[in-house]
Amino acid sequence: MDPSRIVEEFPAPSFRGAQEEALRDIRAAFEAGNDVVLVRAPTGSGKSLLARAIAGCARRAGEGDPVDPIGAYYTTPQVSQLDDVAGDELLEDLEIIRGKSNYSCILPGETDTPVDRAPCARERGFDCSVEHRCPYFSDRAIASNRPIAAMTLAYFMQTAGSDVFGARDVVVVDEAHGLAEWAEMYATIELSPSTVPVWDACEPPEIDDLGDVESYAERLTTVCERRQEELRGTAELSPAEAEERDRLAELVRDLGWFLEDLRDPESPTTWVADQAPAARGAAERPSGEQSDPRGGAVTVKPLDPARYLHHTVWDRGTRFALLSATILDKEAFCRGAGLDPADVALVDVPHTFPVENRPLYDVTQGKMTYEHREETLPAVARTIVRLMAKHDDEKGLIHAHSYAIADRLQALLDDFGVGGRVRGHDAETRDAALSSWKRSDGADVFVSVKMEEALDLEGDLCRWQVLCKAPYPNTNDSRVARRLEDGQWAWYYRTALRTVVQACGRVVRSPDDHGATYLADSSLLDLFERARTDMPPWFETQVDRMSRPELPPFETGAGEGSASTDGRTTGGDAGGRSRGRTRSRSETAASDDDAGNIEDHPLSDVWGDG
Repeated sequence: MDPSRIVEEFPAPSFRGAQEEALRDIRAAFEAGNDVVLVRAPTGSGKSLLARAIAGCARRAGEGDPVDPIGAYYTTPQVSQLDDVAGDELLEDLEIIRGKSNYSCILPGETDTPVDRAPCARERGFDCSVEHRCPYFSDRAIASNRPIAAMTLAYFMQTAGSDVFGARDVVVVDEAHGLAEWAEMYATIELSPSTVPVWDACEPPEIDDLGDVESYAERLTTVCERRQEELRGTAELSPAEAEERDRLAELVRDLGWFLEDLRDPESPTTWVADQAPAARGAAERPSGEQSDPRGGAVTVKPLDPARYLHHTVWDRGTRFALLSATILDKEAFCRGAGLDPADVALVDVPHTFPVENRPLYDVTQGKMTYEHREETLPAVARTIVRLMAKHDDEKGLIHAHSYAIADRLQALLDDFGVGGRVRGHDAETRDAALSSWKRSDGADVFVSVKMEEALDLEGDLCRWQVLCKAPYPNTNDSRVARRLEDGQWAWYYRTALRTVVQACGRVVRSPDDHGATYLADSSLLDLFERARTDMPPWFETQVDRMSRPELPPFETGAGEGSASTDGRTTGGDAGGRSRGRTRSRSETAASDDDAGNIEDHPLSDVWGDG
């Protein structure tokens, strides 16, 4: 790596805010001998441009020893962030590669088939006549040979150990604040009828401890390998069989990792396991039927899986730059990521956006915890109607936190006569609904779930937003419960604060931009007090300036404003609402973090790229 090139590698024609100062500080940190540099840069400060400048410092062919790695990786957990990079002319030399499922086969009759289910993936010895033109293999070949390869963190981790994407000189991770959580998600093993193709032949017993999980994992591995042999003996697989083969391979690999780590006395990883109730309990068995000793689905999760990060990230490069607005505590971040804080430099980039352009307002109506929600949410909805009246010609964003809150909130807003201005989404229509709202020409309000990160709403795309609930980690998740049992309350509050800080940056993206953030959950005020020592100074200034705004009185229909007239085809009716949306009991439980959800993760879209 040659850090002296960092300024000349900056891709923009001029610097904005503190970018030039940041580049000098990053250069100094690498030149001081640090292999890992954390860059804490506020939202909207142009982290992707800084990332490109750092990647451009990577060793090039012909520099140094021939065996030394060359080139750089740029990776981000957010699919939307990679999409932004792909659309940025200043970053056009970042060669993007995505997972196979994002590409379509070009063979006649297969053009609707994703590459991971194409004939080359189904037929043994298939000789593809157009492989040289295959969109996936073409992009992969180009990315593997270009100086900077860009991909999602999911794809980056999945290619660990591959011959195509081996170690490079520099690895840049954008939006790196959740690195430990991403590793936990990557290493989590879900064993259920929908994820285990051989479930009927190998259902789990009742799990009481990790010893039960270990023996079940051994037995399941044997059954999976037996089925793999059967599939290997088939000359041509159907798409469903090809999918089964790939899933079996993934299971065998993951279970092998788990068993190896569990049995390693030197491993720092702590494993926990959850088990869902069995599908058929005693009350459901016919009279006289013997008791069924089998249990329900099992989820095996690691805590602080530093070993996985070493394999999937730290072994992939020589120097690392990790960028984020919300690496709130360097020591805690390094511990979670398996890094020695003494070997890691921190570069702080100052916030150059005027604080008066990014105000926080207290419109709290009570607690939004599960036991208080029925009382508080109608008051929150009335407040949103008043905000819609105040911002009658401006687009707004509502961070609902969960689909259960979003559904109830949209129903209340409809009852209060402003439903024509409200849009929503579900898990399937998320991206399409967001794009449609951003393109709309009216003052529509978008009720979102898990969009606190990697969302750029500069200018009139959005001028105000509401945080409906303090985003605390779900205490029903065994990983969270275990940490709290160990007294890690600072982690608990810091994790929630990180999400709030990320959310507050969605609507102010440049020094001359402006947008207001309204806090509706009184638990957010408590969070600010408990986590104040972890606040970036620029965010603490926002909190200290927080005030109660003057709002119009509540009147039914007063916030209807000017809804857009474009055709809206999102997660509900033609008006973009989720009115009448029906969801199963299990989906509802899984969407509400306070009702036992263990999958509603702030980074749930991380793996959407395959």
